[in-house]
Amino acid sequence: MVNSVLAQDNFEYYKSKLDLSLSKTGLYLQNKDRSISHFKKQVREASTSSERYVWYKKLYDEYKSFQSDSAFVYAKQSLQSARSLTKSDIHNAQIDLAAILTTLGNYDQALETLASIEAELQPDIKGVFYWTKQNVYNGLANYTNDIDLKKKYVAASNANRDQAIAFLAPNSSLYYIALSGKLIAQKEYKQAYEILYPVFKKTPTSDPDRAVIAYILSETFRLRKSRHEEKKWLAISAISDLELVKKENISLRKLAILLHEEGEIETAYEYTKRSLDDAVFCNSKLRTYEISKMLPIINESYEAKNKSNQSQLIVFLISVSVLSLFLIGVLILLFKQMKKLARAQKNVELANNQLSKLNQQLQGFNSKLNQTNLELAETSLLKEIYIGRYMDQCSIYIRKMEEYSQKLKVMATAGKVNDLISTVKSKAFIDKELKEFYQQFDLTFTELYPTFVYEFKALINDPDSIIVKKGELLSPELRIFALIRLGIKDSAKIADFLRYSPSTIYNYRSQIKNKAKGIREEFEMKVMRIGTKSE
Repeated sequence: MVNSVLAQDNFEYYKSKLDLSLSKTGLYLQNKDRSISHFKKQVREASTSSERYVWYKKLYDEYKSFQSDSAFVYAKQSLQSARSLTKSDIHNAQIDLAAILTTLGNYDQALETLASIEAELQPDIKGVFYWTKQNVYNGLANYTNDIDLKKKYVAASNANRDQAIAFLAPNSSLYYIALSGKLIAQKEYKQAYEILYPVFKKTPTSDPDRAVIAYILSETFRLRKSRHEEKKWLAISAISDLELVKKENISLRKLAILLHEEGEIETAYEYTKRSLDDAVFCNSKLRTYEISKMLPIINESYEAKNKSNQSQLIVFLISVSVLSLFLIGVLILLFKQMKKLARAQKNVELANNQLSKLNQQLQGFNSKLNQTNLELAETSLLKEIYIGRYMDQCSIYIRKMEEYSQKLKVMATAGKVNDLISTVKSKAFIDKELKEFYQQFDLTFTELYPTFVYEFKALINDPDSIIVKKGELLSPELRIFALIRLGIKDSAKIADFLRYSPSTIYNYRSQIKNKAKGIREEFEMKVMRIGTKSE
């Protein structure tokens, strides 16, 4: 699979893939062990030096970035098998031996090994030879703290790199890696990126050079101060290292340094620790040395953050303890309030009994009022004022009941007793009283104006739209205009009486007026005259 990692351009995407790859270390290691076991089996079954050389070379390639000590063993085995083969095979085996000696930090031995074959080299392997030699000097330059020696080694490394470029095949990955290194040294960062990026896109994920190319691409962005792109390519490089189980790596450590600088202490610590574990496992002297310089700094930051977290935890525990004490105090207060509310409930029951008696008295009063209205049929003005006052008084009575109920709700809420709150919040009593009140109103009104419904429907174009529910005498629309007939024309007062919003009353009035026969504005005046003839 090629270039699946280029699907996104966001560092967080690659970081999540990197963390996923870290979690799959065991799976990648199993695949690595299977390959190594297969090659070892082939070595055992090989019958000629040529076959053994091939399989020892493959084992060396598997181990060189995985476990340096084992790679060193197989490099020597490969050289031993090559001694009965061609000079080219011998030289290739010695170059491999020098390369693994470099990883192990044995730079002098590596240079001695390379020097022993330099005079006899064939042109086709000179490119790899000089590239290996530049790696030796590069390792020496990174390892030493002496400024003069470092300059000397860097110069030698650059000279051998240029020699490698002259002999490497122009279409090989190693050629472009070496050439990009030269361009970077010449501060041609953009050009280095432009020649190396197409190579990366063509490099399969199974190629060990993929991680190296991605790392060099990250360097082109580091030197151009593009931190986001640098982190992205370091993550891509580290993913490749992990998938191919390359323990001799650099990208994960460098990414950890950047994340540490950005305050991601835990992630930086985990990446650095993993890099150190890999370097120790591989026995890479240079990588272990590089990480050992950075680890104390990251470790100190990590411990400082842990101490900060511990302090926060202590503060949290203290806060929880204080809160617990507060809650205990609240529970004690609630218990006391429950007792008070129990007494209040008894008072509410007594009040309800008194209200029931008052309601019975009101019913008796309604009967007497109806009788009085019949007697005062010829005095229309007095009758209307009397009924209007009666309605106002009933509305005030219901409002008082609501205010009393609200007061009980406040008391219950202050005590936070759910059962009591549920009981006190119930509007069943009010709804029942309202229903009976409206029934009494409808009954009283229709007795006073027995032809009201008939005459009202005669004033509109669609009388069938006025529907009175079964068991009721007036619909909401009829009740609104009944109040208007009694002289209560203010929508706010009507809304207060019927427990609707003013806008609802306004809509009802408008809808009925729109159905009026004749002039719309005269409709309510006609309503006011309903019953005058019968009276």
